[in-house]
Amino acid sequence: MSLPPEKASELKQLIHQQLSKMDVHGRIREILAETIREELAPDQQHLSTEDLIKALRRRGIIDDVMKELNFVTDSVEQELPSSPKQPICFDRQSTLKKTNIDPTRRYLYLQVLGGKAFLEHLQEPEPLPGQVCSTFTLCLHYRNQRFRSKPVPCACEPDFHDGFLLEVHRESLGDGTRMADSTTMLSISDPIHMVLIKTDIFGETTLVASYFLEWRSVLGSENGVTSLTVELMGTESKVSVGILNIKLEMYPPLNQTLSQEVVNTQLALERQKTAEKERLFLVYAKQWWREYLQIRPSHNSRLVKIFAQDENGINRPVCSYVKPLRAGRLLDTPRQAARFVNVLGYERAPVIGGGGKQEQWCTLLAFLCRNKGDCEDHANLLCSLLLGYGLEAFVCVGTKAKGVPHAWVMTCGTDGAITFWESLTGHRYIHKPTNPDEPPVAEQPKPLYPYRTIGCVFNHQMFLGNCQPSDAVETCVFDLNDESKWKPMSEEAIKSVCAPGATTSLPPFPPLCASTIDASVTSNEIEMQLRLLVSEHRKDLGLTTVWEDQLSYLLSPALASYEFERTTSISAGNEEFQDAIRRAVPDGHTFKGFPIHFVYRNARRAFATCLRSPFCEEIICCRGDQVRLAVRVRVFTYPESACAVWIMFACKYRSVL
Repeated sequence: MSLPPEKASELKQLIHQQLSKMDVHGRIREILAETIREELAPDQQHLSTEDLIKALRRRGIIDDVMKELNFVTDSVEQELPSSPKQPICFDRQSTLKKTNIDPTRRYLYLQVLGGKAFLEHLQEPEPLPGQVCSTFTLCLHYRNQRFRSKPVPCACEPDFHDGFLLEVHRESLGDGTRMADSTTMLSISDPIHMVLIKTDIFGETTLVASYFLEWRSVLGSENGVTSLTVELMGTESKVSVGILNIKLEMYPPLNQTLSQEVVNTQLALERQKTAEKERLFLVYAKQWWREYLQIRPSHNSRLVKIFAQDENGINRPVCSYVKPLRAGRLLDTPRQAARFVNVLGYERAPVIGGGGKQEQWCTLLAFLCRNKGDCEDHANLLCSLLLGYGLEAFVCVGTKAKGVPHAWVMTCGTDGAITFWESLTGHRYIHKPTNPDEPPVAEQPKPLYPYRTIGCVFNHQMFLGNCQPSDAVETCVFDLNDESKWKPMSEEAIKSVCAPGATTSLPPFPPLCASTIDASVTSNEIEMQLRLLVSEHRKDLGLTTVWEDQLSYLLSPALASYEFERTTSISAGNEEFQDAIRRAVPDGHTFKGFPIHFVYRNARRAFATCLRSPFCEEIICCRGDQVRLAVRVRVFTYPESACAVWIMFACKYRSVL
C-alpha cells in the first residue's frame, strides 16, 4: 500500500515527533558510545549497522519504540457507528488504539471522566452484580459524527469513563485535505452537542439534559490540553441536575497554540454577531405580527407560531427546527420515511403539576436519542426528510377536534395537489377544499382528516400566516403565492437567522444512525416470552396449552403484509395467507386470529395490552376440543433503533355445538 507524498511526509513528521518525545536519538548516542568503548578492539575502528541494531535490541530500545508506535486493532464499544467515518478512541495515555486514524487530519479527543452532584440519585442503592438498574447514557454529535457512551448505573456520582475522537476539519475553501491549524479551527464555530438520557429498568427513556459544549478554549490552552466542568441543567425544571468532568486534547499536538485572549475575543465577536442578528429578526417579527393583526382583529386567536422553546427553554424561530435531511441508504422512499417517523414513540412534553400542556420543541438529536417526542418533533423530522427527498413540504400548525393544538405536514405537488401527512400515524390525506359560497344542495367533499383549523405553515425558508376569512382547514385554499390568503415573512429575514451557519446558536442537524437491533433475534425473544406468559395465564385459569409451530409459521406472511401496507398503502399477499390457513384448519374446526401492532419491545407490557382486547382474550383463553394455539412476532427495524412490532395470536379448535 503506497501513500501519497504529502501523507507520507505527514506520517514521517508524526513518527519524528514521537521519537523526539521519547528522546530516542539521545539514547542511541549513549548506546553507540558505550558499545564502541566496551566491544570494539583497540585496533578496530569500524562499527557495522548490524552491530548497532543488535546493541539497541539487546538494551530494549527497539522494543520500546515499537511499543509506542504500535497500532492495535481491537473494536470500539462505546461509540455508535453513525457517520461515514467510524468513531475512534484513544486510551487514557493518548496512545493510539486504532489503525484508521488519518495522519493528515486533526482530531479533538474528548474524555468524560466521571460525574458528580446528580442529587436526584443521592439515595440510589449500589446495584448488585447482574442486577437490572436504571442507567445514564451520554450521546454526542459534532459535525456529522455521532457517538454514544456505555450505559452507566444511575448514581449521585455516575462512573462515566469514555473517550471520543472527533475529527476537526473544514470541507470548504479547498481545505478538506489539509490538516487544520489553530487559526482554521478557531473559525469552526460548531459546538459539541451533548444529550444525557436516562433509561429505566423497563426500557423507558427520559431526556435528562441537553448541553452545547464550546470546545475552542482548548486552542488557547498550554500543550493543547484543558479540563472543564460542565453543569447540566434539567429540561423540566431548568435547575442543575449534575456536573460532568471533561478533558479536551488536540491530536496531533498543536505546533502553535493561540493566546487565550485571541480565543476569547473570537468567541465574544461571534456571540455579539449572533445576538445582533437575533435582535433584528425579533424587531422584524414584531412588525410582521402587528401588520398581521391589522388585517383582521380575529387573527389574534389563530395559532401563528413564530418562535418555539427548545428543551433548554431557549426561544428559537420555528424555521430553525426544519432543514432538508437526507437519510442516505437507510430509508428509500418518502412513505417509508413517514413510517419511520410514525414508529418513533409519542409522548407529550412532561409538565410538573397541572395547568395544561407544556410547550417544548426538541432539537433533533434530543428527539432521536430519546426515541420519542411530541407531535411537533415528529412533524419537524418528517418535514425535514420530505424536503430531503425533493418535495415541497411544510409544517402546519393548527388544531384538531375540541381545539387541541396540533402540528402535521403538508406537501404541495407541481400540479397544485395538496397532501396532508399525519406524522404520528403515517396516514396521508388528499385535501380538496369545500367552497362555502356554493348553494347548500351542491355536493361538497367530506374531509377525512382530523384537522380543524390552521394558523400558519413553515419550512426552512418560508413562513406564512393564514389570513383567509376563516381558518377552517376544510375551506382553506393553499395557494401560498397569493398574499391575500397567506401573509409571508421575508425569506431574507428567515435566512439571516435560520440558514446553516447563519448564527452560532443554531444546533446543526445530526445524521441518522442505522439500527443496532437484530430483527430475527428480537422477534424470537419476544415470541418466546409471549408463549411463556400465555402458558402461565392459561395455567392460572386451569387450562392446558398446546402450541402448534406450523400454524405459528403460517402467520408470518400476514404480519409482513400488514407492515408493507403501512409503508406503501398497498395491500398484497392476503390471498396466499388465507389459502394456507384454509389448508391448515381441518373441516369442522374454527380458526381465530388477532393481529396487533406496537412500537416498543416489552413483551409483558404488550401482553397486558392484548388482554384488554376482548377479541384477543377470547383467543388466549380459548376453551374447547383439540385447542391449538399459535403466536407469531415480527419485528421490523428502522433507523435510530426504532421498530414496528407486529404480534398475531391465533387458535384453532373443533367446533362443538
